[in-house]
Amino acid sequence: MPVRSMFLWQYLTLLLPITVHICKAQDCDEFTDLDLSHAIIGTSVEIRLLLYTRENITCGKLLSHTNLSANPHFNLSKPTTFIIHGYRPTGSPPMWVNKISKLLLEREDVNLIVVDWNYGAANVNYFKAVENTQIAAENLTAFIELMQTQGASLSTIHMIGISLGAHISGFVGANLMGSIGRITALDPAGPQFTGTSIDQRLDASDAQFVDVLHTDIDALGFREPLGHIDFYANGGTDQPGCPKTIFSGGAYFKCDHQRSVYLYMESVNRSCTIKAFPCSSYKDFLDGECLSCERFGAAGCPIFGHDVTKWKDVLRKLRQTKTYFTTNGGAPFCMTNYRVDVMIWNEDVRWGYITIKLHGTGGETSAAVDHTAAKFQKFTETRLFAHFDRDIGVVKKVSVTFTTGNVFKPKYKLRVLRLRLTHLEREERPLCRYDILLKENKEVTFRPIPCEESNF
Repeated sequence: MPVRSMFLWQYLTLLLPITVHICKAQDCDEFTDLDLSHAIIGTSVEIRLLLYTRENITCGKLLSHTNLSANPHFNLSKPTTFIIHGYRPTGSPPMWVNKISKLLLEREDVNLIVVDWNYGAANVNYFKAVENTQIAAENLTAFIELMQTQGASLSTIHMIGISLGAHISGFVGANLMGSIGRITALDPAGPQFTGTSIDQRLDASDAQFVDVLHTDIDALGFREPLGHIDFYANGGTDQPGCPKTIFSGGAYFKCDHQRSVYLYMESVNRSCTIKAFPCSSYKDFLDGECLSCERFGAAGCPIFGHDVTKWKDVLRKLRQTKTYFTTNGGAPFCMTNYRVDVMIWNEDVRWGYITIKLHGTGGETSAAVDHTAAKFQKFTETRLFAHFDRDIGVVKKVSVTFTTGNVFKPKYKLRVLRLRLTHLEREERPLCRYDILLKENKEVTFRPIPCEESNF
């Protein structure tokens, strides 16, 4: 073969896979990408259903609303998960949509359908977008009814709705008489839904099981419980790591709201586990008043996120459960929780704050219990709830600092009869230290020992 022909053949051989790849990519259907001009003009509702499966995990295929057999990858004998986005004021695609689709398909072999209603959600007039949720829901209802006529089981349908998408899920569920299996609502929208009746928003009767996450209840999210179980991350407001001032730009308005999606994605990929505690208020939760999960039996406290269905039956019997948990400001979001019990023998009552540092096989971590001043009273156990940013394994040493926060008053001493640390994620014997003198603002370090008490 002539040299020139040989090089040409090698070139074509290298080019062929690239050409095939480009052709395949061109067969993929993408989420609608609009811009601010569309939102200013206003958009009418148009629903596009993008199917992803393990056979086409990164390549969406546009589904027909009337001919389900047109896509060979759409297997109605498998469960189906819908992902429904919320308000899109600038018309851009959600940054997280491809990642959450990939994570869900890595976990479960399902038909994963991204509901693209960007035409309808992209509108500077939020009130118009709210109106469009009902139209979107009617469209989805008709599609699911068609699925049902061709053999799909409604009980295997899972709808994951974000913001306005949470209420769309609720409307679809209500249209189908609450027969779909599960609705997961990620920070359901509050504006225009707060104070409305249950037929105008998501509620627990819209599916066999409804789990809800709240991350922005003081702005864009819905404050009150809506599901069988409602999770309030960091009390539902002011997520750690999010901007605190308007000078941070758009992130100031949307960071808390969007945090719900990132928390849920972390629960899907199981990078860490977040235990949630049932409680009537965030204050009581921080005060350590809600650390018992006896109502859930041997299963213990529910785990936030994708795997909460383990507690589905007991949660449905309880009807409505509010739970709380704290997180870090970024991934991994999960924290390590300890119950800290302090008993003093000072004659006078002391008020103050405790900071605890743990030194272990996995490094160091610290927690400041400073949301409110704790009351320390002679021979009375004071319970504190400490949240550490990570688990450092076996605890070798503990450092404790006591402070009153009073700059101009005399320094106090806290004579600790017993300090006990109980890990709330692992079943292990609590650690104790007896007879410690804490001088205000002076760190004291010691080696803990297994507690002597048989009842802990």
